[in-house]
Amino acid sequence: MQQKPNNTNMDKKEEKSKGLTLKALNKSSVWDLQENDVFRLWEISDKDADVLDNPRHYQDIIRSAFLIEEIKDDSKAAKEKYEKMGYKVAQVKLSESQKTTWALKKKPIVRVTDLTYENIRHISAAKLVEVLDRNFGGGWDSLPQSIKDIIESGFDISTTTLPKDRLHKKGGMYEKKMADGYDVLEVEKGTWVEAIFAKLKPEAEKPRMKFPNSEELEEDDEEADVEIEDTYNKPDEDDVEIDEPDDDDINEDNYSTMMDLSGDDDDITADSLEDYADE
Repeated sequence: MQQKPNNTNMDKKEEKSKGLTLKALNKSSVWDLQENDVFRLWEISDKDADVLDNPRHYQDIIRSAFLIEEIKDDSKAAKEKYEKMGYKVAQVKLSESQKTTWALKKKPIVRVTDLTYENIRHISAAKLVEVLDRNFGGGWDSLPQSIKDIIESGFDISTTTLPKDRLHKKGGMYEKKMADGYDVLEVEKGTWVEAIFAKLKPEAEKPRMKFPNSEELEEDDEEADVEIEDTYNKPDEDDVEIDEPDDDDINEDNYSTMMDLSGDDDDITADSLEDYADE
C-alpha cells in the first residue's frame, strides 16, 4: 500500500472548526470537530437560551460523530478510567441548574461499514485507503454497491488491474495518478495486482444570491416613477374620424353633397330634387 502524506485536509478541518458554532452544527460539519472543540463550543454557548431550552437536540447532533458517556461518579478514578480509553473528560452545563461530566471520544472509522454520507468528506484519501486495506479481500468490485456510492460521493475513484511487473511501468497510469495527487491501494491477486486510486473531490461552490446595491435600487425607483400615458380610450391611428354635419348648416347649395349619389339613376338633377322636396 502506497500513501502520500497530506496535511492540507487537516489544515482545512482546523479552519472549519474555528468558524463553527454549536447552533450552526449539523450531522456533517460535526465531523470536523475534535473532542476539545465540542467542549469549547458548548462552553461558549452555555448562556444561549436556544441551547439551554433544547440541549438534547445538540447532543443528538454531537452523538452522530462522538461517543458520549455521562460520568455520574465524578471521582478522579472514574475520570482516569475513561481517559485511559481515549476519552476527553470535562464538565458541561445542560441548563441553568444542571451540570454534568461528559467523557467524549470521536467515533472511529475503522471498517467500510463505518463510512457514511455525513463523514465521507471529512476523512483524507490516505485514511480511506487505510480503511479499504483493512477490509479488502476481493478488490473494489467486492464492495457492496451502497458502500461504493458513499465513497464515490466524496472521492474520485479509478482502478486498474495489471501484472505485477507492469503496474509500475514508467509513464503508465500508476505514475500519472500519483503525480496528480491520488493515494493508491494495491490489492494482490496472484501474479496480478489491482490498483485502486482515490482522491478527495473538490467541494462544489454553493451559488451565491446577488442582492442589488443602493445605486441599483435607486435606478429601479426612477424607472418606476416614469409616467405611462393612458391610451385606452384614444382611437387607433388607422381609424378615420368623420365629422357629422350639423342640421343648421345644411342648405340648398350643399344638400346634394350630403346625399348618396352613387346609385344607378343618372337622370337625377338639382331641379328634380327641388320637386321632390315640394312634395
